[in-house]
Amino acid sequence: MWAGLFGALAARADTIVLKSGTRIVADSVTEYNGRVEYSIGDNTLTIPKSIVTRIERGGAGDAAPASSKTSEIRSEDLPEKATEMEASEELVTRVIHGGQVDTAALREIELQNPPQQSAAAYAIAAGFEDNRNNLSVAAGYLESALHLLPGNSILLENYASVLLRLGRFSEALPYAEQATRADSQSSLAFWFLGYAYYKNNRNQESIAALKKSLQLHEDDKARQLLERVERESSTEADFHQQESSHFTLRYEGSQASSELRGEILQALERSYNKLENDLGASPRNIYVSLYTDQAFFDVTQAPAWSAALNDGKIRIPISGVSSVTPELARVLRHELTHSFVAQITHGRAPQWLNEGVAELEQGANTSSFGPKLAVLYSSGHQVPLNMLEGNFDTLDKSEALVAYAESLAAVEYISSTYGVSDVARILERLGEGDSVETALRNIIHAGYKELDMEVTEYLRRTYGT
Repeated sequence: MWAGLFGALAARADTIVLKSGTRIVADSVTEYNGRVEYSIGDNTLTIPKSIVTRIERGGAGDAAPASSKTSEIRSEDLPEKATEMEASEELVTRVIHGGQVDTAALREIELQNPPQQSAAAYAIAAGFEDNRNNLSVAAGYLESALHLLPGNSILLENYASVLLRLGRFSEALPYAEQATRADSQSSLAFWFLGYAYYKNNRNQESIAALKKSLQLHEDDKARQLLERVERESSTEADFHQQESSHFTLRYEGSQASSELRGEILQALERSYNKLENDLGASPRNIYVSLYTDQAFFDVTQAPAWSAALNDGKIRIPISGVSSVTPELARVLRHELTHSFVAQITHGRAPQWLNEGVAELEQGANTSSFGPKLAVLYSSGHQVPLNMLEGNFDTLDKSEALVAYAESLAAVEYISSTYGVSDVARILERLGEGDSVETALRNIIHAGYKELDMEVTEYLRRTYGT
């Protein structure tokens, strides 16, 4: 059965036919925003759709004309890609060959060609690195392109997109604003602007930008983001604000005493110092909102078992709370850890690693449930870690308890065996574009299969069966 399935898949390679007559046989082909993206083995490349005659699906199969596709979504709110600049096949192959960017060719192109073509070359390099999730490198190429064509709407849109995905929200805002001025009919530019306003805590401006984006082009994800910002804005309309070195605390005056607010900020700053030391990151402008229990669930739409949430902002329900208890301090540190993980990985951490690191940093360990977990693993009934990459919000309470326990066990094993510094290095590799499997193999020399086996042995050795 498996051999037949793999044979069928192998036979379904797609072929890109270029206007020059060149045929590119690829494992898979996707189209979006005037680009054709194709993968061959582990390499992913893009070319302008304008140089493509057709795409033949299934190897010898049916010819299909190149067509547009809505941008994919990297996170739940942000488009992965903006519009890309047109470029000739010759320029693409001059900039990208041998599976990498030819930096010497880029310098020659800039010296020998007018700004339009030189900027297009840097944009090609940026798109290549973006596809490999080397966002910082992509940002550098886009900066070079913008030096050559400072008012180009496509470059501004792409640069804003990359900065937002890097978590550099305050830097992204002026470029998103310029992108909408340069092209007032780009729905994506207004989407990026709405997102940038939201991340800079300018909700009313975010709402206006997102509404403009939806007027230009209806999109479910953009509408979901708009609804989220509107819920938050309505709930926090009368909130007050208090700041510390790294945090902006928002609260309803009658719900949080000055003593409680001071204690929360002190607890957060202490946790920040520890996390900075453990994980080697320094996130800035972290927003924290305090809610009644009802307002928390109204704004976040979180599952009933949630004690708090970090969706880019830390959200804490505090009904009946008059001081920072040890439990609240742990919750604050847990949610703050997610801000550090998000900055390091650019939002690419699988959920088991994200939650496992947060559990470990809040001071949790497997001792209270280790024996039961050891039995679960020894019987082979655990959920494999690669099945725990997605959001836990869809789980019921009992399923969530198991997911969190397994997540903590995996990260506790890595930390106790290799050190917390290697946990941080795995996060860093994810931020540099590694897949989870590659990051694990590069740092602890074990992929998912081996890690599951090693966690099983760790639990057996620690708690028996």
